[in-house]
Amino acid sequence: MIQYVGLDVSQKMTAICAVDAQGQRLWRDQCGSTPEQIDAAVRRRAGIEARLGIETGPMTPWLVHELRGRGFDIVCLDARHARAALKMQLNKTDQNDAEGLAQIMRTGWYRSVHVKSFDTHRDGPCSAPAPNLSA
Repeated sequence: MIQYVGLDVSQKMTAICAVDAQGQRLWRDQCGSTPEQIDAAVRRRAGIEARLGIETGPMTPWLVHELRGRGFDIVCLDARHARAALKMQLNKTDQNDAEGLAQIMRTGWYRSVHVKSFDTHRDGPCSAPAPNLSA
């Protein structure tokens, strides 16, 4: 049985929630916001076949590439669209946001965002030489 897992990531902790194909909550957990800790928590409860969803944010590229490298099917969700859906919740908590992300993954009502490779990030506009303004 495929589990849909939502990851609500903050600097130190990540709230995790999994739902089944019918939308029933299967489990909730919380762990440190490192690929190793997220990997261990998801493998222990959902297995490698879980479908993970994470919102765009500052830690997203690192986590997405690391978790994909560990064999997970992870989708990066557009934060603006996810936020609009999560706004309707009565109790706004990290655990409820993680469950909302899992439900969004289950229903397919999301806009996927491409996560650039680390090489592309390094080659971006910040690494370009400064223009010569003396001319």
